[in-house]
Amino acid sequence: MDIRKTFFLSFLLLSLTVVAQKSNLVREYVSPSRVVSCTGDVSNVERLLKKGIGQSTLSNDDVCAIKGRATIILDYGEELHGGLQIVTGMSPTAGPQNLHITFGESVSEAMSREGEKGATNDHAMRCLDVKVPWLGVAEIGNTGYRFLRIETLDDNATLFLREIRAVSVYRDIERVGSFESDDSLLNRIWDVGARTVHLCMQDYLWDGIKRDRLVWIGDMMPEVMSILSIYGADDIIPRSLDLTRDATPLPGWMNGISSYSLWWILLHEKWYEYTGDITYLQKQADYLYPLVEQIISTIDKDGREHLGGTRFLDWPSNANTMAVDAGLQALTVMTLSSGEKLCRILGNEALADKCHSYHQKTFAAARKVARDFVKKNTNPIGEKQAVSLLSLCGAIDSHQAASIIEKNTTDGFSTFYGYFMCEALAKASHHKEAMDIIKRYWGGMLKMGATSFWEDFDLRWIENASPIDQIVPAGGIDIHGDFGAYCYKGFRHSLCHGWASGPTSWLSHHVLGVEVMDTACRKVRIIPHLGHLKWVKGTYPTPYGAIRIEHRVMENGEIKTEIEAPKEITIIRQ
Repeated sequence: MDIRKTFFLSFLLLSLTVVAQKSNLVREYVSPSRVVSCTGDVSNVERLLKKGIGQSTLSNDDVCAIKGRATIILDYGEELHGGLQIVTGMSPTAGPQNLHITFGESVSEAMSREGEKGATNDHAMRCLDVKVPWLGVAEIGNTGYRFLRIETLDDNATLFLREIRAVSVYRDIERVGSFESDDSLLNRIWDVGARTVHLCMQDYLWDGIKRDRLVWIGDMMPEVMSILSIYGADDIIPRSLDLTRDATPLPGWMNGISSYSLWWILLHEKWYEYTGDITYLQKQADYLYPLVEQIISTIDKDGREHLGGTRFLDWPSNANTMAVDAGLQALTVMTLSSGEKLCRILGNEALADKCHSYHQKTFAAARKVARDFVKKNTNPIGEKQAVSLLSLCGAIDSHQAASIIEKNTTDGFSTFYGYFMCEALAKASHHKEAMDIIKRYWGGMLKMGATSFWEDFDLRWIENASPIDQIVPAGGIDIHGDFGAYCYKGFRHSLCHGWASGPTSWLSHHVLGVEVMDTACRKVRIIPHLGHLKWVKGTYPTPYGAIRIEHRVMENGEIKTEIEAPKEITIIRQ
């Protein structure tokens, strides 16, 4: 069952009652960079690549002319969120004309029909029939795309086109964080991860800009860590946390998934750690306290959790019940630790003590779960997800976990839980191994033409497949339309998913070496792990301004570090 559809209606109804904060949203017009293909009686199609002004004129000396039925496929150069502006000229056929528009995150998706290989209008209209005016301007659509197919539907009409510009809608916020090294691939991965999460920062923090334009709390941890590493304390984070809280009266589980309510607590700890915003945290108490009690009520006398709702980590692990159970036990341990910290900060010592007691019980149980899982689990699917969480909660030796995560390199990775797998590798000081995996796995998407990171990915898809920016030859393998699973089969697969941005924050935290040690970033430890790199430099945002960092490997092998930090921050060096 597609659990993401189950709660779509409730979120849609709630969103209609909420006035979204849109003050930072801007619109930018983008001309196409390339004509992918053109069929039919079309002349001067290159006109559409010229920089436009969004205005019709009486002059017909430089227009793209289309007679009868024809098709044009355009490439806007990179993934974007928004719609389309069509500017028409004074064609000999007066009156509105009929077009069919198809947006695509890949060339093949733009060439598809609704229902073909999972092509869908769920969440956003990606294919639709429209009318455009004679000698005028029309704006159409709101989705995530890079490619566009425009088809004329009138047999005997002539259409003059002056412009077909993308309307790119994004939040106008300053990118404070940065990362640069002597490895151009890692630099590009950091940048594409940053762009991926930025595109998903619309009215709220969405999972995807084409499909899954919803706030999924359990998916937000990699996204939030990326945002904090790039932009700092952006208000889209608390607004998205509050939206889901208000949509989920207790005893319900957020998004219908018990682990997602656990992630809500873990995210509040991260937000408070970074911002020190006690006023905001106090506003959560009326929901936080009973939620903590609800989680505790699911724990049996042996410390095992029995969380209700849908039991879920990520889609690729979903078929392995033992992995899901082990992962949820680890998440329960982590959540009770966060719950204790938050309750003490808020002055609820009784509930904090209760969290502490149950944390000890669940941790002891998690260690047994970890031993049993490693010994009895025979299903490699989902293994790395569970082991990563067991390592991060301390229930399994970090080096043992690393050996499992590194088994067969990227087999079993997912773009969502790959972040936690790399975090677990860092805990075992396997930074070089994690960097190699990041280059191989996330770099694999770049090889296939990605300009944003995908909902899911498997390196085995690459073999003999066509990149997303090319027309798939007859009988060829389509990396977009021929792969995917669960709720993201074929063209339903989102090629811009915020949860896939994990390497951006990972590189900032573990290679650049930034570790927040005290509330509101008042104390920050800098410990670089350069692996194969000769140098790395970058910036990290804090509430007091950016920290500027540079590390260089000297001839004797030592690392020379230079740091500039705001005076309010105490820097702890390696």
